[in-house]
Amino acid sequence: MFKKVLIANRGEIAVRIIRACRELGIRCVAVYSTADKNALHAQIADESVCIGPPSTKDSYLNMEAIISAAIITNSDAIHPGFGFLSENAEFARLCEKFRIEFIGPSYESIEMLGDKAKAKVTMENAGVPVIPGSKGAVRTLDEARQIAEKAGYPVLVKASAGGGGRGIRRVDTPEELENQMLMAQQEAKNFFGDDSVYIEKFLINPHHVEIQIVADKYGNAIYLGERDCSMQRRNQKVLEESPSPVVSPELRKKMGESALIASRQCGYYNAGTIEFLVDDDRNFYFMEMNTRIQVEHPITEAVTGFDLVKAQIKIASGEKLDIRQEDIKISGHAIECRINAENPDLDFRPSPGRIEALNIPGGPGIRIDTAVYQGYSITPYYDSMIAKVIAHGSTREEAILKMKWALSEFIVDGVDTNVDFQLELIKNHDFETGKYNIGYLNEYTEKRKKK
Repeated sequence: MFKKVLIANRGEIAVRIIRACRELGIRCVAVYSTADKNALHAQIADESVCIGPPSTKDSYLNMEAIISAAIITNSDAIHPGFGFLSENAEFARLCEKFRIEFIGPSYESIEMLGDKAKAKVTMENAGVPVIPGSKGAVRTLDEARQIAEKAGYPVLVKASAGGGGRGIRRVDTPEELENQMLMAQQEAKNFFGDDSVYIEKFLINPHHVEIQIVADKYGNAIYLGERDCSMQRRNQKVLEESPSPVVSPELRKKMGESALIASRQCGYYNAGTIEFLVDDDRNFYFMEMNTRIQVEHPITEAVTGFDLVKAQIKIASGEKLDIRQEDIKISGHAIECRINAENPDLDFRPSPGRIEALNIPGGPGIRIDTAVYQGYSITPYYDSMIAKVIAHGSTREEAILKMKWALSEFIVDGVDTNVDFQLELIKNHDFETGKYNIGYLNEYTEKRKKK
């Protein structure tokens, strides 16, 4: 087991990883930007190293500074969390070069799956169902027109190196294709430094369902049920639940086995998530694989009792999985609400500022993952998520009731948040009855604007 782990991240996920290290008896090192000098992760770690100014490119994306911090603190390993460098193959390769264990998959797997177009071809060759569309990146407008015509409009033009909902454009007619393709390419270039795009059929209002897998370095792999992430706005997840309201035990088994096929095809190890779209006929299609821990991992931990972050660290250190597929049981239901410092009434405008008063909810079945505290100042430099509220109950109905009370008790003064908006969603009849899909929240927020 490692003696010291550096956490190359910030916020609640950095705090989550620090706590996992403590449970495993591992010392931990936090890195922070000058804007995060008073951040919780920097205060509670065994050691903290400043890696640069507030800009992410000069701090949390600064590979040289992070590797240097690991070397001077004699860290055995680096955990990248999610976002930032977590899916950066070059960073994983650098860790290997300097003999620092990257707590995640191999850089080869990251490279293979990081290009969404290539990943789709890989999955199709492995027999995993994929959405109709291009085989790999599309280079010319004529090629794009032929593929879109064959797949049938509407289609999506998507960044090959994309993620987080960036570089995606919907095209409803042939006349729109050229302009939307150019826009997708430009956004892809701006966000990912790669303007390659691919095309796939747009499935109208499916469910977004993802399968969590964990694999060790010896070929052992398991899946831990699914998470429904369909409640999303502008391709950004807002609320997740496990299990999914639309997935039967039979479908779960089929999707889980397909996810394991996908991971084995790539020689994958550590934690990973295979994302699928599920249509009204319960057909499922591979969308992408995320080669990192997910924001929504706590709901899987709640319903399985399996600690994903500790498993990541153990696998990276060379341990074998000590659990088999038949040992995984789904117990009850869990919901996660992402709490952001934003104003839903002003088109979800970010709301930086100082937290003057704070009340964190609690009670049986309630978990709060956060890094904020009373007096903490939320800066404008990073993602607006400040907490995750997780409610676990014996049934979906009980989990909803617990979430209602938890959100009602969550008080943040000094900045705007989406707590009341999340409470509004949880109380919504369509959510309560599970009658929602990937397009639901976009329509809901548009209607809400007009009221």
